[in-house]
Amino acid sequence: MANRWLVVGLGNPGPEYEKTRHNIGQLVLNLLSENQKFSSHKSRMEISEVKCSSENLLLAKSLGYMNEYGAPTRALADFYKIPLEQIIVIHDELDLPFNNLRIKLGGGDNGHNGLKSITASIGSSEYFRIRMGIGRPIGEQDPADFVLKQFSKEEKQSLSEFLKRGAAAVESLVLNGLDKAQTNFND
Repeated sequence: MANRWLVVGLGNPGPEYEKTRHNIGQLVLNLLSENQKFSSHKSRMEISEVKCSSENLLLAKSLGYMNEYGAPTRALADFYKIPLEQIIVIHDELDLPFNNLRIKLGGGDNGHNGLKSITASIGSSEYFRIRMGIGRPIGEQDPADFVLKQFSKEEKQSLSEFLKRGAAAVESLVLNGLDKAQTNFND
């Protein structure tokens, strides 16, 4: 039987957040899902399962808000018996310039409420992360407001390719391991 990986795309529910910087993880999941529909799961997640070579990717979006990702992520991992070393979280990263991507294992939450919630619920920070750079706001804009805004006109011009790189990074991590994925994708 193929391995199953849990791939969690962070974001907030609803059309008002759908195309915001904070939802970049969910935007990557939409590409990975290959246009398959997501269905509701009792964990309070929407899920879709896709094949990646001999591996199964269980794609998951929370039905709750960013700070509520932990319990549904834990419930889904427990339900499908997915070990910690096969959990990948895709999230927005203020400390990387827009269009930069980094893959890593473990680390702190850097103030990201989605990561904070997941780490608290699963009892470890040693899961994989695909950090999708969104940059920092220019001037005095509050970062909390910045992440909830849509991408700028300039960013939208390269967003599609950036999302494709995020999806390819997930596939590379699953199929080739951390070192090779980092070599091929980290900016």
